Amino acid sequence: MKIGVPKEIKNHEYRVGIVPSGVKELVKNGHQVIVEKNAGSGIGFNDEDYTNAGAKIVDNAKFIFDNADMIVKVKEPQKIECGMLRSNQVLFTYLHLAPDPEQTKGLVDSGCIAIAYETITNDDGKLPLLAPMSEVAGRMAIQAGMHSLEKAQGGLGVLLGGIKGVKPGKVVIIGGGFVGQNSAEVALGVGADVTILDCNEQRLKRLSETYPKLKTSMSNNETISELIKEADLVVGAVLVAGSKAPRLITKDMLKTMKKGAVLVDVAIDQGGCFETSKPTTHENPTYIVNGIVHYCVANMPGGCAKTASLALTNATLPFIVNIANKGWKKALADDKHLLNGLNVANGKITYKAIAHDLGYDFIKPSSLI
Repeated sequence: MKIGVPKEIKNHEYRVGIVPSGVKELVKNGHQVIVEKNAGSGIGFNDEDYTNAGAKIVDNAKFIFDNADMIVKVKEPQKIECGMLRSNQVLFTYLHLAPDPEQTKGLVDSGCIAIAYETITNDDGKLPLLAPMSEVAGRMAIQAGMHSLEKAQGGLGVLLGGIKGVKPGKVVIIGGGFVGQNSAEVALGVGADVTILDCNEQRLKRLSETYPKLKTSMSNNETISELIKEADLVVGAVLVAGSKAPRLITKDMLKTMKKGAVLVDVAIDQGGCFETSKPTTHENPTYIVNGIVHYCVANMPGGCAKTASLALTNATLPFIVNIANKGWKKALADDKHLLNGLNVANGKITYKAIAHDLGYDFIKPSSLI
């Protein structure tokens, strides 16, 4: 199979779909890899690294889209990229379609086979290709929140860890999955007063056992409303796989928060979990509503692009090799977890939550393979 790796074009996105070690593995399996010039240069992988691994370097993305059987990316295809996709071409990347009707229409119209990292499952019911970026985003959420709390950024001027004689800042994390756990670990590490909320009692129990200083609470509207009143930093870390994120903090609730407090919405890729959330970029990461600083960068792990790219290739490579070795139909037929990643195929929506949220007819993915 001919596998193409274009350079990411989203604002301040330096990650790359496959690092050179991944290229080497694909070439060893008998496949051809074509990589756009400078695709990995932003994270220290130059074109020579890719050619040494066996890739062919090409000058532009159009050549890749015109010639590759499978496109491997990091972020969802931008409008110009959707226009270059073609029927039966496999697209393997993060998609986050539920809050993005324009991208969804572009993929439907293209006739491509769009497999989303974020809806592939494993035997534990978890999302193994979302997990590494969730770890990065969870850790970065506290880093970004601490910076946003500085007065120069519009924040309260609170040092989360406090100092001797001064109480630490209060952090509220909504959601106890990979994002929430990693946020909690970093926030506790700097000495903050941390409370995490989740709807799963067993998950909260495990978190309490792992982090003795962590406060836990069942998540509901009343608890969220009370806790955010005293919070310096709130991290939105909720996820409903494939669906739009639930809106857990309303405009009216913002009025009860301290002016200069910070909201970090890690769920912004799925539409955001705060009513006042809107996607931002690494170039302009924050805005203020009712005195509350909002950090809603839609590709947060791109800020730590080298770490994220290495982690992503580690997670995605076995699936890429499987699809390349077998072809997409047999690979999906043989692996029910990979089949869960099929979001769009031959102009049809094949993921139930996306069809429901965007008003499409749902077609069972198994019927297309």
